[in-house]
Amino acid sequence: MKIIVPVKTNPDLQMVRIKNRQPVLEAVPYILGDLDKNAVEAALQLQAEAGDTQVIALTLNQGNRKIKDTMKEALAMGADEAYIVTDDALVDTDQAGKALAIAKAIETIGGADVIIFGEGSHDGYSGQVGPRVAELLGVPEIGFARKLTPGGPGIQAERSMGDFIEVLEAPLPIVITVASEINEPRIPTLMNIMKAGKKPSTDWTLADLGLEAADVAPKNKILSNLAEEQDRKNIMLEGDVNAQVAALIDALTREGVLEA
Repeated sequence: MKIIVPVKTNPDLQMVRIKNRQPVLEAVPYILGDLDKNAVEAALQLQAEAGDTQVIALTLNQGNRKIKDTMKEALAMGADEAYIVTDDALVDTDQAGKALAIAKAIETIGGADVIIFGEGSHDGYSGQVGPRVAELLGVPEIGFARKLTPGGPGIQAERSMGDFIEVLEAPLPIVITVASEINEPRIPTLMNIMKAGKKPSTDWTLADLGLEAADVAPKNKILSNLAEEQDRKNIMLEGDVNAQVAALIDALTREGVLEA
């Protein structure tokens, strides 16, 4: 069985500063998102259960100058090889363009039995790309799976529907998006981190996939990305330390932060 895990490398949101309500991304490192790690972990667990399975990590490079280093995270976790598609046209593409490029990359690799996405990316979190890829490939899709079980000619998936649990079964090939609660991604050992650099990694451009820049041109674009405005009350606490502490407790109590 072949499992392909399309992952996204994102700016580390913990390192992003806000200036004039806009994110400052200079010098912010890229990382493999937590939701993408859930997808990689799900693939590795399926590999362990099914046996004779190859796990491939696939990504589109949207401006990450150290994309190979970031993809080593997936390889260190246990993915067998990586494919990286880099092209200037991908930097500003939208979900439709990403889905097309990923679908073409999967076809160029030779297809897959199971394609696993995280439920979304931790920066945009549109949740569109997985279902779009399934549509382009003409295969079934199961979303927000919290448990996967290989069986027979297909795969079973369990997902929470709020007040009940739904269990589905579908034939292969299939696209699955996994919910964050499906697993706790493993932390790579030092040995596996060292081995990651020796695993095969293939670099492609859009031309290698039979695509041109116009094929992934965005049909919509983000006009702004602004942090919420926060008005400070600028309350100054006066007096000695005891008076300031008493005034602070009183203010927090009135705001409902502390109970009287």
